Amino acid sequence: MAAGSGGLKDATAIVGIGQTPFAKRLPEDERTLACRAVLAALDDAGIAPGEVDALASYTMEETDEVELAKACGFGDLTFFSKVGFGGGGSCATVAHLAAAITAGQANVGVAWRSRKRGSGPRPWTNTTVQLPTPAQWTRPYGLLRPADEIAMLTRRYMHEYGAGRDHLFNVALACRNRANQNPAAIMYDRPLTREMYMTSRWISEPLCLFDNCLETDGALACVVVSAERARDCRQRPVLVHSVAQSLPAQHHGMVNYWNDDPLTGPAWAAARHLWKHSDLAPEDVDVAQIYDAFTPLVLLSLEGYGFCGRGEGGAFTEGGALETGGLLPLNTGGGGLSEAYVHGFNLINEGVKQLRGTSTAQVPDASACLVTAGEGVPTSALLLRS
Repeated sequence: MAAGSGGLKDATAIVGIGQTPFAKRLPEDERTLACRAVLAALDDAGIAPGEVDALASYTMEETDEVELAKACGFGDLTFFSKVGFGGGGSCATVAHLAAAITAGQANVGVAWRSRKRGSGPRPWTNTTVQLPTPAQWTRPYGLLRPADEIAMLTRRYMHEYGAGRDHLFNVALACRNRANQNPAAIMYDRPLTREMYMTSRWISEPLCLFDNCLETDGALACVVVSAERARDCRQRPVLVHSVAQSLPAQHHGMVNYWNDDPLTGPAWAAARHLWKHSDLAPEDVDVAQIYDAFTPLVLLSLEGYGFCGRGEGGAFTEGGALETGGLLPLNTGGGGLSEAYVHGFNLINEGVKQLRGTSTAQVPDASACLVTAGEGVPTSALLLRS
């Protein structure tokens, strides 16, 4: 398959997934967690560590390629990359491996993310790191945390389109309901009610406690090979049908100050590329794993990826649309809000489970799954199919 237009379409597949337990505090260090997730993913695929020749992760990943390669016993690496912008990089790690394998630069790729966000420091607490551009234009004026930045966008969205807290609750509830079906989820045994949501404390108004993702220790990984190689692997392959990255013009972090329209975020640009190189359309997607560091990001992504019109994200959530059996079952493992927050990598693995038919909240006959990375920052997306 030639590189270029449509060159990545169905050329590679995810054949192995692995994860550690998730918790507020795990005793192992991040490198140990990374190794465990990677080795579990390779075992799931039936591929020996010595066959791995490509790696992809995040710039914020503390475990580097040398450490991981030595500890896991990889062979010679011929490709390795890291993707910036935190949660915006999750799907791009798979995209980079898919491109490398399709181009003949590697044969067996591993993407991973290991993090001790639950027991470790918050990245925005180090002001010497945060104050270079662009943060120097936001932090001194009170936008200290990502929650504050997204809260401002949320208020703008509510003002322009009439969305309310009930719509944000619909997102939080759908994720929590799916977590209640997933024994691996941190919130597995903790149901959420509307009263709990409406009376919870503010984190950054209008975002309450349950509009914010979890703080989690844990690691996840997946294995990518060519579609041809995938036929001989242990598990049912999940094809990487289309990929996208996006850093839109005049973008400025989560606040998007200099865009003509702050509410037209990176999802819109990513979606144009994703669907352009796909045989599928939004109406063909059976289940979606949409990045949910904050509930309003789901509303913005529903619009950006074409599931509803501009300003209709809130209304789209009504009537159980995001629940199992609804218009678009959402974050079926619980997502970052209720399963674990590991910079969105759990959404990739859950997408694979759905298309294998092994999810704890399985959508019947699911054959196409959208996975997105963080909206509000330079982002990425995957369209997976069985």
